[in-house]
Amino acid sequence: MFFCKKRNLKSKKVEKKNVDRDSKNGGFTFVETLGVLAIGAILAAGASISVVKAIESAKEYSAKTDVAQYKAALQSYYLDCGTYPTTEQGLAALWEKPILVPVPDSWEGPYLDREIKPDPWGGNYVYIRKGSAAFPNECPENLPYAIICYGADGVNGGEGKNADIMSWR
Repeated sequence: MFFCKKRNLKSKKVEKKNVDRDSKNGGFTFVETLGVLAIGAILAAGASISVVKAIESAKEYSAKTDVAQYKAALQSYYLDCGTYPTTEQGLAALWEKPILVPVPDSWEGPYLDREIKPDPWGGNYVYIRKGSAAFPNECPENLPYAIICYGADGVNGGEGKNADIMSWR
């Protein structure tokens, strides 16, 4: 029995030492906290770069989808009216009956499910009918019109997010 009591006393002393040691080192040090914050900042920066790239890709995809929708609507316009809108009438002729000459008698629109909206960067889509002085030289000869979105910079030419989106590419 004496042996058991002695053993219990010894184990209580060891437990007390462990409790003292744990109470001194119970939290993180300042340097450890700074390390965790630095890692978190690096991960957040990487994620934000990925988000910006995804947004730019989404804008480009949206512009290409809009151009494809306008091309389909122009085909319907052509089937009803026998001609494409003039450059002056523009894409607005797909939503409202043109009031500029030549006014098509057989207009059956609207040919779109909503009004013409700006491109994803806030600029306007450019519609140019063949025969206009502004018709692009690089457009293939057999195309009757061109639709152009000038990208993020809003001017002709550019690369990356500033690249132009054209109906024939």
